[in-house]
This record gives sequence, C-alpha cells and structure tokens, in this order.
Amino acid sequence: MNCTIRKAHSPDIDALASIIRDAFEDAAWRQGITAQTNPAHPSNCRPEWLLRDMNRGVIYYVLEAGGRPAGCAGLDIVSDELCRLDKLAVLPQERRRGCGASLVRHILSEARQMKFYRVEASVAVEDHQLRDWLEKLGFEDSGQKATPHLLPQISLMTCYCL
Repeated sequence: MNCTIRKAHSPDIDALASIIRDAFEDAAWRQGITAQTNPAHPSNCRPEWLLRDMNRGVIYYVLEAGGRPAGCAGLDIVSDELCRLDKLAVLPQERRRGCGASLVRHILSEARQMKFYRVEASVAVEDHQLRDWLEKLGFEDSGQKATPHLLPQISLMTCYCL
C-alpha cells in the first residue's frame, strides 16, 4: 500500500478523533463496551482528549492513504527510558493493507531516534489476534496490567529498542 506518515498538528485533531472512534467501534461492539460502561474507551474519543494529550507531550502521527487520513498512532513519553504506543488506529476499510504495521514501525523508529529503551502497548487480554500481530512486529507479552476499574482487562506488550 502506498501511504505516507507525518507528524500530526492541532488542525488534524478532528480527523484523528474520527479515525480513532471509527477504528475502535468494532472492538467496543464485540466487547460490549458503551459510552456508559467505559467512557474512556477509544471508541468514545473526542477531540479534546487528543488536544489534552498533545499539550502534555504525546506526539501523534497521521497515516495518509490516497492523500486522505486513514490511520494514526500516538507516541506517549512516560519516562527517559519508556514510551507508549497509544491509540493505534486504522480505518476499517484500510485494514489488511499494511497501514497498521507501517504506523507501528514508524513509532518504533521514532522511539529509537529519541533513544528510548522500550516501547509498551496495552492490548485487551482476550484480543489474541492483536497480541499475535504485535509479536510479529517485535513486541513480547509482559503480563497483565492491573486495571480493576476497566473492562476489558489489559495485557502489556513490550518492544525493546536496543
């Protein structure tokens, strides 16, 4: 797939929020998540969430396919050694074309350039397909994250940037 990835800026926020909502809608439906049961789920993403993220230092990237935004991912700086892959999202009609893998590889490349030791990603424990896919991209399962207030339960995946 012919796509380009660029750093997102504040004028991209509405498009990013729409991509994230659309990309996570099917997962929310499968897991029975609603705005009432899990208001912080990405399927409920609002532009102000992304603006708040950007203001605290999260770097978002936009993937464009055919000249239009089709996906995005965030790089959230946690510490001097650790960053997090956040809100990886590809529009359903653009999936299975390599867009998601391109975004993950881009985030990992950016993390290496910024000298991070590792990149973490949070994945629903029962989402074996996503966990397997991330393993193919260099991540390994780091165990469950204690999130008693959230459903579904989360597993951490880690990629080391040596």
